[in-house]
Amino acid sequence: MDTRIPSHVDVAIIGGGIIGISTAWALARSGLRVAVFEKGAVAGEQSSRNWGWIRSVGRDHRELPLALRANALWRELQQQVDVGYRQRGLAYLGRSAADMQGHAKWLEAARPYAVPARLIDAAGLPALLGAQSARDWAGALYNADDGVAEPQLATAAIAGLARAAGCQIFEGCAVRGLDLAAGKVSGVVTERGSVGAAAVVLAGGAWSRLFCGNSGVSFPQLKVHASVLRTTPLETGMDLAINGGDFTCRKRADGGYTVSQLGASTADLTPDSIRLMRQFLPAWMSERKYLKLRVGRRFFEELMMPRRFALDAPTPFEQHRVLDPQPGMAAISTALEKLKAAFPAFAAARVAGAWAGMIDVTPDALPVMSAVDSVPGFFLASGFSGHGFGIGPAAGELMSELVQGKTPSVDPAAFRLSRFA
Repeated sequence: MDTRIPSHVDVAIIGGGIIGISTAWALARSGLRVAVFEKGAVAGEQSSRNWGWIRSVGRDHRELPLALRANALWRELQQQVDVGYRQRGLAYLGRSAADMQGHAKWLEAARPYAVPARLIDAAGLPALLGAQSARDWAGALYNADDGVAEPQLATAAIAGLARAAGCQIFEGCAVRGLDLAAGKVSGVVTERGSVGAAAVVLAGGAWSRLFCGNSGVSFPQLKVHASVLRTTPLETGMDLAINGGDFTCRKRADGGYTVSQLGASTADLTPDSIRLMRQFLPAWMSERKYLKLRVGRRFFEELMMPRRFALDAPTPFEQHRVLDPQPGMAAISTALEKLKAAFPAFAAARVAGAWAGMIDVTPDALPVMSAVDSVPGFFLASGFSGHGFGIGPAAGELMSELVQGKTPSVDPAAFRLSRFA
């Protein structure tokens, strides 16, 4: 583990999740001196708490080039280090003709991107699923190129590759803020001292809005509480990942299954919810079937958290190093029961563990991956809205290109921060 911080690097990265680590690896491979500063532990928050899906199916079409590139990068990663990647395929099941019409509409819009997805009719489902279903499904939207990886392995494994390429990674070292000279980035101020840097990448996940605000940058971002469970190992014959509407599941490397549902997400009402209501209201209305609003103690916790703070004393990033919420057992237990009802092969499944994390979301559910125009040398990679793990390696590659001023391999126009201006 790196302990002594450098006096100067080419690029300082704030946040040791899948996005920050993937960016660091890409930059280090290009020969730059890179340091990652993580206030807690690498992948300590949502990067190790997600579903583990590597998905192109059902994505916003603006993300499809990234998703397709990520599929290729995950395959390459697994050849270098064990990230738990398996190309098992992923299916969105349809319960009605209307569902299948929606899948067909998505598929038609995805054709310009050459996504190798296809529709499976009801007659073809038994062979695809590998397990007998008690439901009469109308069919599925399926991509055999999609897959899964293990969140508890992946980011740490990529961090090992980054270190081998020369990157330094400092855990338990919060960045308090940007060091500026003549309005431009000159480095970062950490709890262990200042580090000079020509460029700074903020990949702070759910903490990014707070950091940006203290630096005078407006970033519309809220947090969503998402819960997941894992089952005991069992044989079901189902190897692909599926979204059944009221449940999701994917087989784990340990032989169990990760289970959740879209309805296992809760948005706590916070002061930022009120401040950003105008921007987020359309998203809340469109997702109200899946997203529950809740009023509780988090409102008062965030109300008491300072929005502006000096950099010569401990900041909120040191006082609250890890977001570690309790799982919402009712929603994920219901998802498991729905899975059992749909697929009798899961009848013997028992809950082996459960957890929750905080997903950082933007008003349009697309990430920000761009330079911050008002602060030269400052780059933002956040707001991945639950999609960050799957596209992480491709997002890191894109951020590396943006930082270096190279021609991006994926068009970044849809991900600019300025779209919220």
